[in-house]
Amino acid sequence: MGLLWWRFVSVIVALTSVLLCFNQLCHSQQAPNYTFVHEASTAPASASYDYIIVGGGTAGCPLAATLSQKYNVLLLERGGSPYGNPNITNLAAFGVPLADNSPSSPAQRFISEDGVINSRARVLGGGSCLNAGFYSRASTNYVKNAGWDPNLVNLSYHWVENIVAFEPPMLQWQSAVRDGLLEVGVLPFNGFTYDHIDGTKIGGTIFDRDGNRHTAADLLKHANPKGLTVLLHATVHKILFKTKGKQQRPVAHGVVYRDAEGVKHRAHLNKGSKNEIIVSAGALGSPQLLMLSGVGPAEHLRSHNITVVVDQAMVGQGMSDNPMNAIYVPSPSDVEVSLIQVVGITKFGSYIEAASGSNFALVPTGTPQRNFGLLSPQTGQLGTLPPKQRTPEAIAKAIEVMNSLNSSVFRGGFLIEKILGPLSTGHLELRNKNPSDNPAVTFNYFKEPEDLQRCIDGVTTIERVIESRAFSNFKYPYLSIQALINMTANFPVNLLPKHDNDSVSIEQYCKDTVMTIWHYHGGCQVGRVVDHDYKVLGVDALRVIDGSTFNFSPGTNPQATVMMLGRYMGVRILNERISSEGFA
Repeated sequence: MGLLWWRFVSVIVALTSVLLCFNQLCHSQQAPNYTFVHEASTAPASASYDYIIVGGGTAGCPLAATLSQKYNVLLLERGGSPYGNPNITNLAAFGVPLADNSPSSPAQRFISEDGVINSRARVLGGGSCLNAGFYSRASTNYVKNAGWDPNLVNLSYHWVENIVAFEPPMLQWQSAVRDGLLEVGVLPFNGFTYDHIDGTKIGGTIFDRDGNRHTAADLLKHANPKGLTVLLHATVHKILFKTKGKQQRPVAHGVVYRDAEGVKHRAHLNKGSKNEIIVSAGALGSPQLLMLSGVGPAEHLRSHNITVVVDQAMVGQGMSDNPMNAIYVPSPSDVEVSLIQVVGITKFGSYIEAASGSNFALVPTGTPQRNFGLLSPQTGQLGTLPPKQRTPEAIAKAIEVMNSLNSSVFRGGFLIEKILGPLSTGHLELRNKNPSDNPAVTFNYFKEPEDLQRCIDGVTTIERVIESRAFSNFKYPYLSIQALINMTANFPVNLLPKHDNDSVSIEQYCKDTVMTIWHYHGGCQVGRVVDHDYKVLGVDALRVIDGSTFNFSPGTNPQATVMMLGRYMGVRILNERISSEGFA
């Protein structure tokens, strides 16, 4: 039982802990020659542009690349470059940035008020530099309900896919999951497709066949170098407003940002009624920046001594995070290193996905000890020590124990389920006036009964897949479903209290083991904070274009649609402006 116990204690991770394989030859991407990318410390104290985009993430990069074709664009990114960092660009190193809590890390950890450990991007390319790489479009119904032009949506997806999307290789673990889903009735089989279709499919990935990650930053290859300036380590503190007309309507006209050395800079809009500031800082950053700039709930802003520009009660409301739950399955057979490749899109509103790792605990060449990535004791959400127990001494002891384990202990994978929507929502509030600090966010996981029922149905489906004939080579026959459930439930994946009845109550298991899959959204939703052109209500010359505008997460994984939205809105803005200005 000793080895099995350590398997129980040391290896239970969720979907995201798909694990290091440093014995592979690491393929580093060659950095593109972006002549327009500079450190913010080299910027002048003041400069003017046609468009100022705050946030060089999954939406901001394609948006900037598109607008630069005709106009002078400034893109401000608070993080650094992903290029030259193998922990970002290599599939084998997935999870390492998420385990890095240093101030220079491309991932900034936060813990929601619900007690679930999460992360937000701090790097050019945004979440596409950190995620598990799955690429899948939104459903046709989602596009219709959003009021988007389906033809332009399709063209925008293709524009993105020509640079960053690939068909993944299908090896033993992912093939068994695919066949297990089909065996238990998640039908039909739709083959390889980017489209969102009920049934089981192989989706796309932003990792190429050499294991290189392709991010939203790669879409800057489409930019006009003469029309774009990208500044790294540029943290925007405030949007500047002036008033116009008899109604004294606020108009955005500039931003204040600080470079890595803390030096203050200003960027202003050039004269022209069509010039705009566009916030693409993500579901936490965008509502946070609006509030810091005086656009938000008046009473809350005044409590932080922020001058109210517009009393907008809906800023920070409607925050949602799609809850994820997983079952870890230790395998008697070797499994490949794989991130999300197969998905079962069920009719009851749960998405079933899987990930696996093989020999991920081997010692990297030239290093003194193993690097366990997200499995490491230093890691927040998935580490082997609860967060409050991560003293230096405890971490050192845990690393010593894990280094002594046989590598076979770390062989296996995860079946995970994520619910669509979700229906449960929460809110975001400022903690202070420092834009580098995380705001306080509550997601209210499973507040709505329908969300909980979808989790129950999803976990039940995972159990059936594990017991399927197609999956039998990857499950120890003496480990029951109840044993796997208890094993996973005992791992400190969040800060919530645990219960003893998880193996008999799937409802309790869903609540006790809830995690994030980083698909949180809301805070600046269409119809509440922005209109259908993504213009902020109550002010002029200001838009928000990113996942904070979503009411529900698109498809099984949102990154494809967020990148599409950046391109889509860039084209729309160009077309409308070119038409109004009479350009050929």
